[in-house]
Amino acid sequence: MKILAIGDLVGNTGVNYLKNNLSKIKRENNIDFIIANVENAADGMGITQKVYNELRYLDIDVMTLGNHTWSKKDVFTLLDNKNLLRPANFYDNVAGVGYNIYEFNNKKIAVINLIGRVYIDNPSNNPFAIIDKILKEIENQADIIAVDFHAEATAEKIAMAYYIKDRATILFGTHTHVQTADEKILDGMGYITDLGMTGPSISVLGLRVDIALKRFVTGLPERYKVSDEGVMFNGCIFEIDDETCKCISINRLNY
Repeated sequence: MKILAIGDLVGNTGVNYLKNNLSKIKRENNIDFIIANVENAADGMGITQKVYNELRYLDIDVMTLGNHTWSKKDVFTLLDNKNLLRPANFYDNVAGVGYNIYEFNNKKIAVINLIGRVYIDNPSNNPFAIIDKILKEIENQADIIAVDFHAEATAEKIAMAYYIKDRATILFGTHTHVQTADEKILDGMGYITDLGMTGPSISVLGLRVDIALKRFVTGLPERYKVSDEGVMFNGCIFEIDDETCKCISINRLNY
């Protein structure tokens, strides 16, 4: 089985790229299952009903979120959909769920969404404690376990990799919008610190260059505006052995 994980989808540029190219990418790479982080899909922050409707008709099986989960009010009803996850370690009294189990080709695939706590201003529980709880809850219920760890600090992501390497199948980082070149297999678990970004290539992590420069040069606040120049696609293909359900290869995609 081949699972494609797509790096943070940013704005209309990222959404339109998937609308025009995802089917081809899936076909050419023999992809079976697709996970995409969509927390920046609507104008760079959050997701709306309109954007969700556009994405749900593509070949994406599961959509995950992150620190911009609550940026658009539509999300409170959108989280009723089984294919849209928010970080599992958000406080218990919020909408939505942080993981689900999906069936594909006689395999049960658990997808878990977590958020980091280092350098991220989001109220959340300890992701290490929460992953322990979830993995215990789904023990013997899933053949494949994929985790999207939406975190800023590379150290926190790497630490999580070593913490669950013998209990999960895939762990990929999201949030920094810069693809890392450290893909590896740890005890049968495929890992990469960050998938990167799918969105405008002429930008500063998706932000218009002129606005980013004004912020850094002057120190003055400036309204966030997503760039619409250039396009890039970042993701990673994790190949899973059908018998052992272990990751056997990783292929980074950077178009």
